[in-house]
Amino acid sequence: MKKIFLFIVLLQTSFIFSQNKKIIYEAEIQEADEKKYPGATLLIGKVKMTHEGAVLTCKQALYYKERNFFRAIGNVIVKQGDTITQTSDYADYDANSKQALSWGNVVLKDPTMTLTTDTLNFDRLNQKLYYKSYATIKDDTNTLNSKNGNYYLENKKFTATTKVIVINPENKINSNHLDYYTNSGLAYLYGPSTITNTQNQNKIYCERGFYNTKTDISHFVKNAKLYLKERTVEGDSLYYDKKNGFASATNNIQVIDTVQNLVTRGNYAEIFEFKDSLFVVKRALAISIVDKDSMFVHGDTLLITGKPEKRILRTFHNVKIFKSDLQGKCDSIHTNQETGLTRMFKNPVLWSEKNQITGDTIHLLSNVETEKLDSLKVLNNAFIVSKDSISEKDFNQIKGRNMFGKFEKNKLRTLLVKGNAESIYYNRNEETNELETITKEISSNIEFILNNGEIETIKYLKKSDGKTYPPSMFPENDRKLNGFIWREDEQPKTKEDIFINDSNQKKDNTPKNYLKKSPIIIDEKKKNLPLKKE
Repeated sequence: MKKIFLFIVLLQTSFIFSQNKKIIYEAEIQEADEKKYPGATLLIGKVKMTHEGAVLTCKQALYYKERNFFRAIGNVIVKQGDTITQTSDYADYDANSKQALSWGNVVLKDPTMTLTTDTLNFDRLNQKLYYKSYATIKDDTNTLNSKNGNYYLENKKFTATTKVIVINPENKINSNHLDYYTNSGLAYLYGPSTITNTQNQNKIYCERGFYNTKTDISHFVKNAKLYLKERTVEGDSLYYDKKNGFASATNNIQVIDTVQNLVTRGNYAEIFEFKDSLFVVKRALAISIVDKDSMFVHGDTLLITGKPEKRILRTFHNVKIFKSDLQGKCDSIHTNQETGLTRMFKNPVLWSEKNQITGDTIHLLSNVETEKLDSLKVLNNAFIVSKDSISEKDFNQIKGRNMFGKFEKNKLRTLLVKGNAESIYYNRNEETNELETITKEISSNIEFILNNGEIETIKYLKKSDGKTYPPSMFPENDRKLNGFIWREDEQPKTKEDIFINDSNQKKDNTPKNYLKKSPIIIDEKKKNLPLKKE
């Protein structure tokens, strides 16, 4: 019984197999020439071959019955159902494996695209077309060129490799590997790829990503870089909507302002191209070049707006600044790159070399041409403090209503205190560094000359009321001016410190052992006279 069942199965399989392999053909002339075409039937005139849903017509053909092989010659037309039409000069068709090879001016069309090449393989078993010697594919949106490629008929997908170029009226894609869907216009990029806007030359580079050629929306996830007219955007993940001029980037972001030499970093950013604005959060950082030295500004949020010549940089909340010779902290900063004016708001503090500067508002003005610091304004409750060179508990102090400073070579050189000016200064011997006197003065306006962060000269511009004391005679309650506060614990000592929360920041207990010159004190009656030594 088992043998009979097996025989029936084999017989059915053989019947189905033979049915699948059967070729039907017709022609005006059929002849055999064993000498010239051994094993073949020569078909001439209106040749037509049919095999499992495919119809081939041509001028003449050779049919090899034993091999179940068909070679078409001249004006070859292949149709598969109502969807695919192919023309070529020549074609070979193996009915056993359902493999076709066409060459010579090959043109294939389906409802979504037209493919042209010199040589094309057609795997009917897997419904796959493939080529290895360049082809051009056109649909209603794009033209694709590549050296090698596969086209899967079922899902309308091209897998193109080696020298791939996709062109439409607005963009050009260069890649060595991409998947492209002709029905949707979606392109999936693998390996180094570049998308160039042919209208404004903006570019996108990535090594893995997705691009919708119909909507101009793209998303890239490996080594993504967006080259805009005035900015370069980098990130682990990059989203770009070209038509709306919007981009967002996530993780390890770097935005380079190629006009203002400004670098912005963070872990999330949004770019509004048409509004010339940039929004950065999560470890947001702006890096600018000031006289060949980098200035780092960190805050919870960075917002950059305006065209390059009128660009505004705003940094909000928990702001810290680090430069090799200038550090700062405040709640928010507003920088106008056109005027070079930087304004610090809400409990601001600056550390310039050895000096701590505080006030209600602090302004820094830079020379926009030389990119060097030019001047300083401290408005309302101005206060400058520097720690005494030896004593940890004593501080040189200057306070007043407002304070105005000038920089030379990015170092604070002169300082003018206007309105209710007061000062306390500890005078040490130049040779022994021993504390000799303590001077306390009150005047409407006081001018200071600084050298390497130390006060070198004090000039009282109006009549002063003050006194110089021996250290033992100076009242203990007068050692600190009203409003004094020492904020060294908040000072970022390195560029990495700008990311440290003050609650976690460790104190820097490094001793300040440096020699200090006694300042020259000048008033209207006594000019250029040094302090007397007691």
